[in-house]
Amino acid sequence: MPSERAAIKDCLEEMSDNVDRLSKSIEELKSMGQPGGEEFIWHMFNVETWVSAALTDDSACVDGLSGWTLNGSIKSSIKARMTNLAQVTSNALALLTSLAMMGFKAGP
Repeated sequence: MPSERAAIKDCLEEMSDNVDRLSKSIEELKSMGQPGGEEFIWHMFNVETWVSAALTDDSACVDGLSGWTLNGSIKSSIKARMTNLAQVTSNALALLTSLAMMGFKAGP
């Protein structure tokens, strides 16, 4: 049971880190500047990096729970929510990548 608690604790820590990353991403998006400009490229790179890291942590949390025999309903609930979160994060990253490509095409 201690290892199971550690797996859940790791997930919670990763989610806390993700809240920080995604909050920074929102602030970064607010100060991007004009598409194609140096500011835009710099801020967009930061946002994509942080959202990608959040996606990695979402997946790591689900993977970390896979090996443990947690209470079935608790494990299922956590995995379902984390899988949903990973899908939403993946969609956000795809949208950001599209936005970045449009910004790069706009050029200075």
